[in-house]
Parts: sequence; C-alpha cells; structure tokens
Amino acid sequence: MTKPLIRCAWATTPLGIEYHDREWGVPVHDDTILFEFLILEGAQAGLSWETILKKRAAYRECFAGFDPASVARFTPARVERLLLNPGIVRNRLKVASAVANAKATLAVQAELGSLDAFLWSFVGGRPKVNRRRPHEPAPAQTAESEAMSRALSKRGFKFVGPTICYAFMQAVGMVDDHAASCFRSNRRRSRATSRA
Repeated sequence: MTKPLIRCAWATTPLGIEYHDREWGVPVHDDTILFEFLILEGAQAGLSWETILKKRAAYRECFAGFDPASVARFTPARVERLLLNPGIVRNRLKVASAVANAKATLAVQAELGSLDAFLWSFVGGRPKVNRRRPHEPAPAQTAESEAMSRALSKRGFKFVGPTICYAFMQAVGMVDDHAASCFRSNRRRSRATSRA
C-alpha cells in the first residue's frame, strides 16, 4: 500500500495542494511569471492565498497574460473597467499598482536586462534553503525581503512591503520553505538522490 504524501501543513484544499505540489518554491526565472507573482502577492495582501488562486485565471485574462508591456499601457478608463470585474480583487490601489509595477518592470528590464537578474540578486542568484525545526513556522519577513522591498519601492513598485516580498520569494523559489517532512522539501530530495 502506497503511503500518502506528506505536505506542508498549509496545503489542505485541492487548489492549494495542486499549487503546493506543482509551483510553490519552484525556482522561476521567467520575467512574465515573476511579474505575475509580484502582482498576485500584492493583491493577496489582507486576503488568503486561496482567494487569489481562485481568481488567478481572471487575473491572467484581465491583465493581458501578465505581459508588463501591455499592462504598462493600461489607461485610467481601463482601470475603472477592471474595478467592475468580480473575478479580481476590486481594490483601486491594488489594480493601479499593477500598472505602476508594469512600468517599473520595464524600467528595470531596460536598465539591467531582466527583472529576473534584479530580483534574484537578493539571494545571490541561488535558492536559499531554510533549515527550520519541525513545527517551527517560516518567518514573515527576512533581511533579504526587507532589502528587496526597499529596492523595489525606490524603483516605483507598489504593494511590495517586506512581508509581501517574502511571500513572493517563497512562491518563486528564491527560498525553500517546505517543511523538512514535506515530500517537496529540497532536503528530502537531496537525501533521496544521495541514497540512489
């Protein structure tokens, strides 16, 4: 009989389990996906991640597949139309921040070549594997997320506080915060590989 997979404690719903198993903590180096997570993590502020996962398809449709160049051209009239769409979080500041963040992303790409290079510089270009004890919670923010928050804010990004930045870093694999017992834990995969 196959043993059930052990996951991080927060992955309990079908949507959460699928996201945990396929995406959370997987290193991302695609600028469009990085931009998507910046917008979604900002939208999540004050809400549950489950709420955002349920709205993700609508976000992709409303925000031009998270193409920064397209979103940067959104007019005030288009923002107003988006605020009528129940498929997304209808918060004026959050929707407007997506446009501001798209413009800031284009500026980073023009200056540094990619959003990827800029964001990953805060962890030295490699995922940081956290070594927490069993049942020890992940931090809400770290020195790295605080540095990222300051740098993004200085460049005109919105909804990028240190807690949001840390959740972003977890989502895109800049940090591995899978519980040690989780089947997705980098430490467990490493041990399994070394025994093979």
